[in-house]
Amino acid sequence: MSRPLRIQYPGALYHITCRGNERRPIYSCDGDRHLFLKILSDIIETHNVICHAYCLMGNHYHLLIETPDGNLSQIMRDLNGNYTQAFNQVYDRTGHLFEGRFKSFVIEKESYLLEVARYIVLNPVRANMVEHPKKYYWSSYLDTAGMRKAPAWLHTEWIRGLFGKDKQTSAKSYREFVDRGVNKDSPFDAVEEGVLLGSPQFVSWIWENFGDKDENKDLPRTERMIGRPSLQAIFDEMFAENRNMGIVFAKRRCGYLISEIAKQIQIDQSTVGKIYKRDKQKM
Repeated sequence: MSRPLRIQYPGALYHITCRGNERRPIYSCDGDRHLFLKILSDIIETHNVICHAYCLMGNHYHLLIETPDGNLSQIMRDLNGNYTQAFNQVYDRTGHLFEGRFKSFVIEKESYLLEVARYIVLNPVRANMVEHPKKYYWSSYLDTAGMRKAPAWLHTEWIRGLFGKDKQTSAKSYREFVDRGVNKDSPFDAVEEGVLLGSPQFVSWIWENFGDKDENKDLPRTERMIGRPSLQAIFDEMFAENRNMGIVFAKRRCGYLISEIAKQIQIDQSTVGKIYKRDKQKM
């Protein structure tokens, strides 16, 4: 079974989520949550991480982090590993605390950071734990909304800065922005598979620059991308003047089936297969 695709590069922005083993709680009390945030703050300092938002739920957590050094794997290894060791020591237990590997989505900052940040702090509301995020202590909402002093390790400036330079005005605008999202679909609801959330241009840039090392692993479609361009966009806009390049991009980069590509451009599946196979042999 192939492992989930990991895309790492300096400056990457991620939505991270990780669940407890067998969906069991990873926090037994508020002391555990304080412990997790203390370890998170140490990791942020040690590994040069920028944390824009977070939310600690019962059996999982959400993070929105930026990695100037492109070191996501080391960050998550130390975060989950150090917390597991501390948790096991407190409760005199052994074994895994988290369920498998963490799940990560690469986010296009300019287009989706605000949407994902809002999605994260609204998790307790969607889970019917509270009526409003201001009533949930264990997320970054209160900090970004200007309702409590943010810890030094939490970077609220970028999100707040999008709503204006004045602290009070930007905090109020942020609160209104979150309120408007209470009954809004999350940015992930419409897609069941993928590792990328961004515009077609962002998706294309990621795969052109960072996808080569994973091309030969024949990743299943369930590990393909969120935000991939539609077949119509690929052949009518991105590769309108070069059908063969469009076929290769649609199949290799976006994970479309040969039958889907053939139907879109109205040629035989065998022709599409030959074009793709010829390019693969060149590689």
